Amino acid sequence: MDEETPIISGTPAAARTVDANGRHEVRTGADQQWTAEDLAEAEGHDPTPKNVQRAQHELDELGPAAIEKTVP
Repeated sequence: MDEETPIISGTPAAARTVDANGRHEVRTGADQQWTAEDLAEAEGHDPTPKNVQRAQHELDELGPAAIEKTVP
């Protein structure tokens, strides 16, 4: 399948990669490093000290799940 195909088994093209064997692997929002500022902004908040502190608490407590619930 080509990369122009928008959906494969419910996974948008932008969220897939192809491994060396030609299989599609799903990438998620938590596949990259996120800072508390990134999380606060992804949740639609300004990166104020209060929002960054709350986001850091989420990251510390939930790990990658904090990202997954906001940026699947």
